[in-house]
Amino acid sequence: MFRCPVVPVSLDPSSLLLSFIAGSIGVVLLIYGRKQARIPQLVAGVLFMVYPYFTPSAAWMLAVGAALGAGLWWAIRLGW
Repeated sequence: MFRCPVVPVSLDPSSLLLSFIAGSIGVVLLIYGRKQARIPQLVAGVLFMVYPYFTPSAAWMLAVGAALGAGLWWAIRLGW
């Protein structure tokens, strides 16, 4: 596994796939949140696009993504 000393990006295939999926979900949420003027989707979209840069492994990526999804569901459920 290659680790760049300047930017901590992992080239592990599972991490790359999960970061691509999270970024795609983030873009969709961001576009939806902007068009519908929905703050929870807008914030969740930005967070979904950014958090893969700060998670060290695929397991953490899954855990943080599930927590973000649950937080978004909870915010919508509360009527935001």
